[in-house]
Amino acid sequence: MLLTGHAISACSAPGEDSPADAAAADGVVWAINVGGSEYRGIDGTTYAAESSIAGGAVGEMASVKGSQDPELYLSYREGDIEIAHPIANGVYDLTFHFAEPSDHGAGDRVFDTFAEGERVIDDLDVMLFRDGKTVSALSVTAPDVEVVDGELNVRFEAEAGQPTLSGFVVRSKTPVKPGWKLVWSDEFDADEIDARKWSPNIWPARKVNDEDQAYTGRKKNLRIEDGMLVIEAHKEDYEGASYTSGRLHSSGKGDFLYGRFEVRAKLPRGQGSWPAIWMLPSDPFTYATTCSGDEDWQGSADCNAWPNSGEIDIMEHVGYQMGHVHGTVHTKAYYWAVWEQRKGRILIDDVDEEFHVYAMEWSPERIDIFVDDSLYFTYVNENKGWEEWPFDKAFHLILNIAVGGAWGRAGGPIDDSIFPQRMFIDYARVYERTE
Repeated sequence: MLLTGHAISACSAPGEDSPADAAAADGVVWAINVGGSEYRGIDGTTYAAESSIAGGAVGEMASVKGSQDPELYLSYREGDIEIAHPIANGVYDLTFHFAEPSDHGAGDRVFDTFAEGERVIDDLDVMLFRDGKTVSALSVTAPDVEVVDGELNVRFEAEAGQPTLSGFVVRSKTPVKPGWKLVWSDEFDADEIDARKWSPNIWPARKVNDEDQAYTGRKKNLRIEDGMLVIEAHKEDYEGASYTSGRLHSSGKGDFLYGRFEVRAKLPRGQGSWPAIWMLPSDPFTYATTCSGDEDWQGSADCNAWPNSGEIDIMEHVGYQMGHVHGTVHTKAYYWAVWEQRKGRILIDDVDEEFHVYAMEWSPERIDIFVDDSLYFTYVNENKGWEEWPFDKAFHLILNIAVGGAWGRAGGPIDDSIFPQRMFIDYARVYERTE
């Protein structure tokens, strides 16, 4: 059993590439800086000067927020863009980098993206997808695109305004490397939730994020069933709330510094659902400057433990955008209120029908977030201080379904007809890197 607070090693063997270079090189088949010259990304990816692309007009932006690679987004193409590039037959993940170059509102620029004749991104609205922030970068990954004729073909089709594109990455699958050792897990095969590993949050509605549910410890909301953890949200009146749900955390029972984290889960669906698999610091006051040491900091307007001490979202999904899975880090320097949130999204059509492995690899140098074998978000430690990298202390796991809240209601009112909704979790596992 991994001791709480134990530091999981994440060391490279002598002579290996740096973690950033090695991870980027593992699977990047082709990448281009659209409209620009060759560019070296912070994660080690080399973006070639654009080629194999036609149509549209080249433009430039003065600045972009929300990315560790702002230079990648400064050049772009706008218009009837098409890509045709020779590539070996196989299955690839395509990551598209966008930024809104004009002072458009949501709905002014909407377009579809097609790869190999199939629509892979539907109704893409950079402003809407980036929470109305004009100059913020947007990264969207479309996985599992199959090439069978030796050429990758991508095109964009306008619904309103003109399509735009700043960067493009083709990546092969990134299966888990050997060299990980299982050090902590819950297979949820007991009769009851293991109190040695998990504690429930018992919270009223509106405590955090303006969420509409009360969190309870009742079996109605949290239980083991058929070898799985079931988190179940209900529409019901309960202690002043109109909804109930469950939230488990491992703080004090499973606290981890670095490693690989995996949760195999099937998600709820419907407008108003907001499931998450994520991590918070086990000592939230490490980098806080306005809190008392024993303060109930979550939901406090006076304590800056969040965002100062950090947050890692391995998976978030809001039901008004079914199939859009988000991976995000929050820090004092980079979070939503300053338009600098660092995040990626991947499109997985069947999140509510099939189980997927939501995973994160965390080392002193970087954080990588995956769904199954698809890497779609990377955050690199630039060694600029705790404001950008508070991820040098132990964190713990959190599993929950929120109902509504600021993000869950962003697409409209909660749809009461969807309840009850469940998240099924097959296992939660933590691995350390072997020397």
